[in-house]
Amino acid sequence: MSEVFLFIMVTLSMVIWVAVSREAVKTLKEINRWKMQTLLSAGSLSTLFITLRFFKA
Repeated sequence: MSEVFLFIMVTLSMVIWVAVSREAVKTLKEINRWKMQTLLSAGSLSTLFITLRFFKA
């Protein structure tokens, strides 16, 4: 994979984790659980992909 693709993945992962942190600071009644689960799953998978890519290189 190219360095450009990896850069895009890292940027996307950062955006996802910022969205997770913004959702996490809301009160318990305001948190959208489906959104939080989706963001956490996407963030975890993207982080795992990036980590594996760095160890593979």
